[in-house]
Parts: sequence; structure tokens; C-alpha cells
Amino acid sequence: MDAYFEIVERILSSVRLGLRVCAAFYGHPGVFAYPSHRAISQARAEGYFAVMLPGVSAESCMFADLGVDPGDQGCQSYEATDFLLSKPKIDPRAALVLWQIGLVGHSEHRLQYPNVGISLLLEALGYIYSPSYIVILYESASYAVCESRIEQISIRDLAYAQMTTATTLYVPPLAKFNPK
Repeated sequence: MDAYFEIVERILSSVRLGLRVCAAFYGHPGVFAYPSHRAISQARAEGYFAVMLPGVSAESCMFADLGVDPGDQGCQSYEATDFLLSKPKIDPRAALVLWQIGLVGHSEHRLQYPNVGISLLLEALGYIYSPSYIVILYESASYAVCESRIEQISIRDLAYAQMTTATTLYVPPLAKFNPK
């Protein structure tokens, strides 16, 4: 959070000097991006004009890389820890996207954690999907010359998978709805 506060302060200090400021963020500036929202809110509160323009998001990259259309059968999207805490009713006929599964169960943000919260996630998914159900670990490419990470894996093997803060879990929709 200290780094986020410093980013906001650097943006606003330049605005307060009367400079025209453009801040670029990785991916979409409004998705998992506290500093952009905070800087705009604070600038507006101080009477400055501030606007957020859309960018290419990790979600957009994921749909393109996986060749899936969220409009086909629908898509449900949650931050992984919030998914565990809020326990939303999931429709398995639609895709499920869980963001930041490498951080599941953690409130701080670091580059990599062991999968300590993954057992809770596996338990939650186990109420809906079978342990052998194939899901995808996804990380969008950081640069145009890199490839995205697309790893098909069974739900039961998620506990042993390498994950970072950038890892997203894509759970494809069930072909047919069969309640457990």
C-alpha cells in the first residue's frame, strides 16, 4: 500500500504543479488498480479534471488467448479471496473466472505466495465441479514478444500448481448441468 500511496502522490504532485499528466498502468487502468482510482478521485475532489481511458485488460487477453466468448454461455468473475468470503451462488453452465488465485486467502499483495489458501478454494469448487474437471491456469503475456501462460489442469491438481499474483483460474462452463 505504501507504493500505491506514493504513486498517487507523484501523480497528484505533478497535477498540482499545473502539468498535464498522463499515467499509464499495466492492463486496464481500472481493474485491480487502486492507484488509478484513488488518483482520479482525489484529483476531482481537489477540483481538477481527471478521466480514465480504457486499456487492454487481462480479461480481454484471456478471452482472446483461450478463444472463448463470454457472451456464449455467460461468465462469472470474482477475485479469489472474495469468492471464498462471499460464497456467491455459482451457475456451472456459465464460465467462472477467479482472479489472483495465487493470493487466495491473503490480504497483502506480494509477488508470490505458497498456495496456502488453495485448499479452501478446492473445497468450495468441489461442491460444484468434480475433482477431475479440467480448468485453465492463465497469465496474460506481459510483453508482445512473450507468450501467455495457458495450462490445463484438473481441479484436484491445483494444489500443486505454480501460481503468482497474476495467475487467473478459468473454469469452463459445464456442457450439461448435473447438480451434485
